Amino acid sequence: MDDKSKGFSLRQKKSKRVGPKQISAPISQPKQQASKPPTRPNVNGKPDVGNTADLVKRRYSTRFNQVPDFDSANAPPIPSVPILPNGNAKPSSRAGPATADQGHKIPIDTTALKSSNFQPEKYSTTVLADASDQDLRDYQSTLQKLKNRASSDLQQNVYQNRTQFIKISKEAEKLKGEMRTLRSLMSELTAAVDQASVNAGVPEPRIVVEDTATSRARKQANRSSVANLEAMWNTQLHQLWKQVEGSQKYLPAIPGRHIVVEQNDWLELDAATWKARKHAHMILLNDHLLVATKKKKRVDPNSDAKRDNTTRVVADRCWPLQDIDMTDLASTSAGTKDKSGMSNAISIRCGNESFTYRSDKPTDAEKMQLLQDFRRSADELRRAMRAEMEEHSNKTRENMDYLTTKDPSLANNGDLLRKLSDASPDRPDIMIEVDGKHQNLRWVEGQIDELDSEVALQRFEDAVRRIEKLRKIAKGLKGNTIAQDLITTKADERAQKLADILVLRLTSSHASLTPTQQNIAHLVRLCFDNLARTTYLTARTAIITTRARAIVFEGDLRHHIFQLSFVYFSLMRNTVRVFQQCFPATMMSACVKWCHERLCEFNMALGRQLSSVQGGSPTWRDCVDRAREHAAMMSEVGLDFKGLVRVGDRDGQADPGTGS
Repeated sequence: MDDKSKGFSLRQKKSKRVGPKQISAPISQPKQQASKPPTRPNVNGKPDVGNTADLVKRRYSTRFNQVPDFDSANAPPIPSVPILPNGNAKPSSRAGPATADQGHKIPIDTTALKSSNFQPEKYSTTVLADASDQDLRDYQSTLQKLKNRASSDLQQNVYQNRTQFIKISKEAEKLKGEMRTLRSLMSELTAAVDQASVNAGVPEPRIVVEDTATSRARKQANRSSVANLEAMWNTQLHQLWKQVEGSQKYLPAIPGRHIVVEQNDWLELDAATWKARKHAHMILLNDHLLVATKKKKRVDPNSDAKRDNTTRVVADRCWPLQDIDMTDLASTSAGTKDKSGMSNAISIRCGNESFTYRSDKPTDAEKMQLLQDFRRSADELRRAMRAEMEEHSNKTRENMDYLTTKDPSLANNGDLLRKLSDASPDRPDIMIEVDGKHQNLRWVEGQIDELDSEVALQRFEDAVRRIEKLRKIAKGLKGNTIAQDLITTKADERAQKLADILVLRLTSSHASLTPTQQNIAHLVRLCFDNLARTTYLTARTAIITTRARAIVFEGDLRHHIFQLSFVYFSLMRNTVRVFQQCFPATMMSACVKWCHERLCEFNMALGRQLSSVQGGSPTWRDCVDRAREHAAMMSEVGLDFKGLVRVGDRDGQADPGTGS
């Protein structure tokens, strides 16, 4: 009872323990011992023996790791942050980020680059987070290759689109011309069908019972094609030539000409007495009015031939419909008593002349038919001529717009525009002969389009060759001034544009021999010799001035004069050497003049540098000797400038104060 009332103590338990209790792992710090846990009273105020024992057991069976040392020197490296996927970059889920340690290149997501919501900063931060310097260089080179490929593809697409646009524009122009031709043919067909129906006449209405086969055969027989209609018109004209003598010289065979109406019973009246003078035949065509008269034939009295047909029909007058006016005289004699039969008479006025004809028929049906047919034919002819004039003016205007839009320089050439407006591109005088074949101005436009494409793609050799070909063609067209002036103007304009590009290239690459030779050769072939020479020498002057101004004076006058003279004479020697290889010998005088000007500039600069040095002193002589030593380099290209180096010399005369 006493032992139980005293409770359980740690010392007593430790003394009674037979052996140490096995634990899961060795204690890292055996010297450190846990503090005694305080005994907790239970609800009745007595210490809780069971809870204390349990805590002690748990204390001996638990492993406490050693607290890590947070010293910065011995701290482990910070682990890398994993790459999280986002909307722009889509890394593979199986493999981690590609780095230089893994030996893989960073992939380029072209889909993300093509996206409209592409954010370069976010994309580069995400993809290149763990990239090394070598990875960045590889990634940059890959992007540069992709850029070059995209640039070449874009240039090729532009060239293909331009070629297709030119081809489509030519097809559209050709289609427009075919549509005009089709419209004119349709109008002619409509007029011919109407005229054929008028010539056939309208039959009187009759009640006839026909079967289906007969009706179909009749409809097929009434159909006529354009070829049959043209053949019928030609037959009518040949019959007219046989029946009326001299009609062929008034009415030659042209496409579309045909007879509208022909009437024989007419009399020509005297304008003063209104008496009949002779019989007349009225033949109305779609564009002319022919009046023929009857004359007696010359018959040999000794011949036994029958004398029944002793008259012949001869063409008397022929007027174009747009030049005459036909008036019905019945309207002028209305209200008066007609004693001379003027109700069937008509008056034809052509300019200041007036002719009167009267129908020999008792009724005025033929007169009214002739008047109606004349008015209808005159209106159709007027409309056709107006349409033809409008078509010609529109075509001319389109050609002018087409030429002036592509070549603004033609807008300032009034004489050439007037010549082009008077001549159609389809006329024979605009045709040119190229390699034994006849070509029109459209072929020239095609050559100009090809030339523009070659200039845009910087194919300078092909462009220069094409310009030389066009100039050769224009030079051979001695009898065709319009085509010659047009081709020359277009070729000269393209040559000027090409020369401007070559001048820029020559200015930027004058230090290299091969590009300089190519650019100067192209300019010389384009007949821009003076421009090439001036551009090259101006560029060399600029480089000499720039290099001379870049020399810094560091206190040693001899060294400064050495550098200045070396820059001047070495660049002058190289300039003369390249000039001799690029230009003909006849232009060498310009290069010598240029060298003399640079020599004068050097002498003036030498005089300014030696202005504070006494003439004839050792320093003065040493500087001049160094300058003349460098001037001896000009002897390598055939120029002796050693004796021309003088202090302060501007025009080849020495400064008197220098003593040289």
